[in-house]
Amino acid sequence: MKKRTAVIVLIVLALLIGGLGYLVIWGDSAGAAKNIKLGLDLRGGASITYQVVGEEKPSKTDMEDTIGKLKQRVEHYSTESQVYQEGDDRINIDIPGINDKETVLKELGRPGSLYFIKQYGSDGSENYTANGFKADGTPDYTLNKTIEELEADGSIVCTGSDVKTAEAGSQKNNMGNTESVVQLTLNESGTKKFAEATAEAVVNNDTIMIYYDGEAASVPRVNAAITDGNAVITGMDDIEEAEKLASTIRIGGLKVELEELRSNLVGAQLGQEAISKSLVAGAIGLGVVIVFMIVVYFVPGFAASLALLLYTVLMLVLLEQFDITLTLPGIAGIILSIGMAVDANVITFARIREEIATGKTVKSAMQIGYQKALSAIIDGNVTTLIAGIVLLIFGSGSIRGFAQTLILGIVLSMITALFVTKFIMQALFALGIQNEKWYGSAKERKQIDFLSKKHIFIGISAAVIVAGFIGMAIHGAKGDHALNFSLEFLGGTSTNVNFNENMELADIESKVVPYIEKITGDGNVQVTKVNNSNEVIFKTRTLNVSEREEFNKAMEDNFGVAEENIQAETISATIGNEMKKDAVISIIVAIALMLVYIWFRFSDLRFGASSVICLMHDVLVVLAFYAIARVSVGSSFIACMLTLVGYSINATIVIFDRIREALRNMRKNEDLAEVVNKCVNQTLSRSIFTSLTTFIMVAALYINGVSSIKEFALPLMMGIICGAYSSVCIASALWYIFKTKIVKKEAK
Repeated sequence: MKKRTAVIVLIVLALLIGGLGYLVIWGDSAGAAKNIKLGLDLRGGASITYQVVGEEKPSKTDMEDTIGKLKQRVEHYSTESQVYQEGDDRINIDIPGINDKETVLKELGRPGSLYFIKQYGSDGSENYTANGFKADGTPDYTLNKTIEELEADGSIVCTGSDVKTAEAGSQKNNMGNTESVVQLTLNESGTKKFAEATAEAVVNNDTIMIYYDGEAASVPRVNAAITDGNAVITGMDDIEEAEKLASTIRIGGLKVELEELRSNLVGAQLGQEAISKSLVAGAIGLGVVIVFMIVVYFVPGFAASLALLLYTVLMLVLLEQFDITLTLPGIAGIILSIGMAVDANVITFARIREEIATGKTVKSAMQIGYQKALSAIIDGNVTTLIAGIVLLIFGSGSIRGFAQTLILGIVLSMITALFVTKFIMQALFALGIQNEKWYGSAKERKQIDFLSKKHIFIGISAAVIVAGFIGMAIHGAKGDHALNFSLEFLGGTSTNVNFNENMELADIESKVVPYIEKITGDGNVQVTKVNNSNEVIFKTRTLNVSEREEFNKAMEDNFGVAEENIQAETISATIGNEMKKDAVISIIVAIALMLVYIWFRFSDLRFGASSVICLMHDVLVVLAFYAIARVSVGSSFIACMLTLVGYSINATIVIFDRIREALRNMRKNEDLAEVVNKCVNQTLSRSIFTSLTTFIMVAALYINGVSSIKEFALPLMMGIICGAYSSVCIASALWYIFKTKIVKKEAK
């Protein structure tokens, strides 16, 4: 690279970082940080409560089915939307980032009020009349009879509860053109009723109107009798229209009919103080990491710091551009990807120093260093990317939010580490910074014999894991839960308090919440403030009668709130069985695919098996920490475990890459144990430094965060330490044991 080109590269980079930084921090247009969609915990949104229509109490199964279908529907607004039960016959929907609840209510309509109604054509009698078109271009139909009259005379073919699935799709029409359609699948009861109705409709040239929440959603013509329960609705202008109709049918296909009881715009659950503290913590952490990289790696560290700044501003811009909703799990994904961005640089810099130590010139060392580091960087990032993609496909809710930020971060970090940092280093070299003292040289250090202590390491890990299970068993025997499950997992009590004044959320958290924490003995209190009112919603673990009375007394004695202004309801878990199942399935599939990938890349199942065992080890050790320390297990628990899955295996891959390389060049008289120990020692600084930089980012969140942030950061810090330990002390030991005890049969 010529000096002129180098100057241009650095100027363009500075302008890019400065311009994007200004856009992110102070801008108002697309890409500005203020436009990033935040979850309910960070920003607030709409909170809607529906009441079941009718005097008959709905069954538990019907309520669970309704909640499940509503979750699918509201994920259209945000993957972070929450749907949960309140009392016996109410359902709450919390949708983050919504400022116009009326639009949401209009689009949701009245869940459960969908009917398929026959229109008689041959005998002249009509159930509904076409009155032209409405303002939005859709047909305007008016029912000539009430639903009760239509049900009495047999005109209602079936209801939304007879529909099993409704999905938008496409198919080829008779002219060979692709058209958008809605594909319906009916249940057993619906199939029978639909078969009879469509057979009659074909003979009489009838249509069957889909009637939802007082209006005609669609009036498709019946071209043939549908006897197998699979129907296709054609006539859509585009896929968006098909998606809208399919969504309408799904929301109308609930087991119970609901009506709006109340709706509010609510503030962030974590409050502005939590957000500002998290931002400050992130900035401090990033600053410390940058200083650390420069102090340890000199010129390469400076280049990596510039690339890391570019990565950070690009990440924020793309979060807004890709319309990703950011929550605590999403922040975990960003932290993980920053750690991996640093990791790729650390791997490369270590290789460059090794080449300089062998007498190579700086220019040659940079070229060879990047070549040798490439396989470890690709393998480490691809395994984590596999986990992210699986979580995105199979996960739901906050799991998908985590996966989105993780995938985006991994792709972006690879680009900045492999290309941007390299260009900056080449530019600085071209400007005359060529002395090897500015790049460092690997020094011979005393080798640590890790393998000789393998039984001690494995024994320590086994003891910690067993202690965790014993702790869970003890708490279970005492009648407690094995883990300290929060209200997200178990449900709890939602208490609405109408204060005498409009209190700021910061004041509520500092003045009111401590009283509640004292009553519950639990730091996991969720606070939601209803905008433009004195009403505040406190969600806690389930309160018994005496605790509710104590709660009311505390509000009256300390804040003058009358008892009639306090209302409490039991609420269900916001993390339902479906999300738990999705999380477990996602992790199992991700681990299986990572095993296959490592097996393929390393041509040895023992590498893959050792990696997966280490991954499971880290999860179990952190689980033991949750059990023994009784840290609250809430939505952040899932984020923590998912972060471990993505983070832990990366460090192991780097060590195994060294072992794979060493095996290719291994002489016949060399001792395998010495080779493995040498590889672990060669990557030791990388393992320590990468874990340290990621730990710094999380520690800054813990030190500067509010209680809910601390509950998220503390186990994550433990996981980072555990991941470094298992990669260095356990992974290579397991591979060595498998290698020496399970020997491949050599071909004769």
